Amino acid sequence: MALTVRPLHDLFAAEIGGVDLTRALAVEEVSAIEAAIAEHAVLVFRDQRITDEQQLEFSRGFGDLEETRGTGISKPGELRLHPAFADVSNLDTDNTVLPRDNRRRLYGLGNMLWHSDSSFKAVPAKYSLLSGRIVVDEGGETEFADMRAAYDDLDDETKAEIADLVCEHSLIHSRESLGFDDLTDAERATMRPVRQVLTRTHPVSGRKSIYLASHIGKIIGWPVPEGRAFIRDLTEHATQRRFVYAHKWRPFDLVMWDNRATMHRVRRFDSTKVRDMRRTTVAGTAPTVAQESMAAE
Repeated sequence: MALTVRPLHDLFAAEIGGVDLTRALAVEEVSAIEAAIAEHAVLVFRDQRITDEQQLEFSRGFGDLEETRGTGISKPGELRLHPAFADVSNLDTDNTVLPRDNRRRLYGLGNMLWHSDSSFKAVPAKYSLLSGRIVVDEGGETEFADMRAAYDDLDDETKAEIADLVCEHSLIHSRESLGFDDLTDAERATMRPVRQVLTRTHPVSGRKSIYLASHIGKIIGWPVPEGRAFIRDLTEHATQRRFVYAHKWRPFDLVMWDNRATMHRVRRFDSTKVRDMRRTTVAGTAPTVAQESMAAE
C-alpha cells in the first residue's frame, strides 16, 4: 500500500497512512515522509504498536539521536527508558504515577509552556517523534503552532525588525517562569544559556519562521524587560487559534514534528492517571548562530 497524506488543518499537520512503523522502512518511504514533513511540519501515524527498539530504528532513519544524559534534573538511576528517549510520562522507574509534589513532575510541567524541543542546546533539535503508549481519556492534548504561517502573517515592519535578532534560550528561564526556582548549582551549570536566531529559514522548504520558545530569557542587545515583553507579544501572535492544531491522542499514535517550523505544548490532564509518552529526538546538524561569545550583554 502506498503512503497516503491526509491534511488535518488548513495550514499544516497531516495524517500519514499506508506505513507500518514496526518494520524497517524502504529508502523511498523515508524520503516520502521527509517530503511530507517539510510541507506539513506535523505528521500523525495512527495505531503504531511499536516497541522502544522499533521507535529507535524508525527515528534513526532521519539522523543521529539526542540523548537525555546531562540534561534536565534527572539523577543517575532515575531514567526509566533508554537514554535516547525523553521520558515525558508521569511515571517513576517502577512505572508508578509520580506524586503531585515530586520534583521531577514539577520540573516536567514546563512542557505545558509553548516551546521548541532543545532550543536550549547550542545545536537545536531537528525532528521529535512522540509515541503515546498509554494515553488519558480527558485532556493531555498536544497543541502545535505553525511558526511559518505566523511569520507570513507578520507585517513587513516586524519582519524587518526581527530579521537579525538573536535570543538567549535556557531551561532556567522557562522553569523559573513557573516558580521552579530551586535549581542546584550543578543543574544550572548544565543549563547555561545558548543563542538562537529569532528568524529561521527552513533548509528544505525555504520558508521562514519565527523561532520562539518559553526558554527565551532575553534578546541580545535589548534591555531585558523590553525583550521579554516583545517575545510575549510575538508568542501571543504566533499561538492564535488559527495557527494551532490540537492533537487528541489515541492509543499508539506516533506524532512526528519539525522543531524548525513549529512550537508545541501539552495541555493539562488528571495527573493521577497513567500517561506513558516516549519521545525520541533527531538531533540538528548545526547551530543557528555562533556560540563563541556568551558574555552577559
